[in-house]
Amino acid sequence: MKNQVFRAGLLTATALAFGLTASGAALAEWKPDRPVELVVSAGPGGGSDIFTRVVQAALTKNSLVSTPLLVVNKPGGSGSEAFAYAEDNPDSPYKLYFGTQDAYVLPLTTKVTYSMKDLKPLMTMASDVFILWTNPKASGINTAQEFVEKAKAAPGKVRISGAKAKDADETLVTLIERAAGIDLAYIPYKSGSEAAIQVAGGHVEANTNNPSESLEQWKAGNQKPLCVFTSERLADKTVVADGVSWADIPTCVEAGINVKDFLQPRTVWMGANAPAEAAAYYTDLLKKVADTPEFKDYSTRNVQINKVLVGDEFNAYVAEQVKNYEKIYKDNGWLLSSGQ
Repeated sequence: MKNQVFRAGLLTATALAFGLTASGAALAEWKPDRPVELVVSAGPGGGSDIFTRVVQAALTKNSLVSTPLLVVNKPGGSGSEAFAYAEDNPDSPYKLYFGTQDAYVLPLTTKVTYSMKDLKPLMTMASDVFILWTNPKASGINTAQEFVEKAKAAPGKVRISGAKAKDADETLVTLIERAAGIDLAYIPYKSGSEAAIQVAGGHVEANTNNPSESLEQWKAGNQKPLCVFTSERLADKTVVADGVSWADIPTCVEAGINVKDFLQPRTVWMGANAPAEAAAYYTDLLKKVADTPEFKDYSTRNVQINKVLVGDEFNAYVAEQVKNYEKIYKDNGWLLSSGQ
C-alpha cells in the first residue's frame, strides 16, 4: 500500500508539474523580483553543495539573473529537511531545491514529513559516477581485489564511509557486498566531503564517493581510486595525480566487483504548487546554465555524465529509479511497509 501511495503521489506531482500548459507569452513574462533561495539537501562541501554553488556562480557570472541568489544548506534528516522545507513553502516561486535521488528515495525508507506530492520536478542537469576510494598509506589497500580480500579475511571489520544512511552510498555498499560476497561496516556522514576526510585521515579503510568529493584528496596523495562503477572506463585521459588519469581507473567489473552503471543524478525541484510560469522560467534558465563555461568546466572536472532531462523524460527517469530502488530496498529490508 505504501508503494502504491508513493507512486500515485509521484504521478500526481509530475502531472501537475508538466501536464499543465500556458501560452509561451504568459510563461515568458514571469521573472523573480526578489532574492531566490537555492536550498541544498546536504551540508557545505558535499557534492550537492558544490553542484548548487556552481549553478549560482554560472547564473551570476553570465548575468542570467538580476536578483540575489542565496545558497541555504539543509542537511538534516539525511537531506529530508530540505524537501520538508518545500512542503512548508508549497507556493513559493522564490525557492529552488537542489539534491540527488534523495528527493524520491528518502520516503521509501524513512518516515519523513514530506512526500513526492509536495515536490514539483524541474530537471536533472548531470549525473555523477561513483568510485571506490581508499588511502593506501593507512589501509594497505592498493587495488579493488585487495579490498575484497581484506574484507573476506575480516567480515564486518573493514569500515567504509559514505554520505547519509540508506541513500545512494549505503545502497551501493550493499550491492558491493552481494557482488563480492563480503560483509562491510558502513559508517554514514552528513556529506561526501566528510566521508572523504575519514578515508584521508585513515579512520576508515574506504569509501564510495563521487569524483568531485574526493578529487582534492587524490591530488594531495591522501586517497586513491580503486575502480569506477560504470560499464565502461571513463573517457577523460587528463592526468590527475600519480601519473594516473580518469581513463586509467578500471571499472569495478574489470576489478572483480560486478556492479556497474550506478549513477547519482543532480536534480532540481520546486514546491508542488509553485506557479507554472515560474517553473517554466527556471527550467529555461537552468538549461542555459548547462551551456555556460562554468558548468561545462564543472562537469568535465568531475567526469560527469552530461545529459539534461526535463519534462516527460525526467518523469520517466524518476519512475524507473523509484522502481529500481524499491527492489533494492526490499532486498535490504529497508522498504517502509506503511504509507505516509
